[in-house]
Amino acid sequence: MSHPTQPDLFGATPQRGPSYLPDPAKVRAQVLAILAKAKAAPEAPWRENDREYYRLVLPQMTNWLPEDEARKLRDEFAAELMRLTAD
Repeated sequence: MSHPTQPDLFGATPQRGPSYLPDPAKVRAQVLAILAKAKAAPEAPWRENDREYYRLVLPQMTNWLPEDEARKLRDEFAAELMRLTAD
């Protein structure tokens, strides 16, 4: 007994262009700018939504940096967030 083949529901696989790899120097500059703003602030320099955004995104940004540097920057930022949100 023969089974008909199921038609492709999604069409051909799209061709991918060149992948994007961020420049670690640019990532580092952005992370350091965010960290500097946090360190210089006597209280949270961002609205709550923005603070949550940085809390989620900054650790992901550091994934493009060497692991030891990334860990140090994540730890520093976490400490600043704790300081800024302590009541």
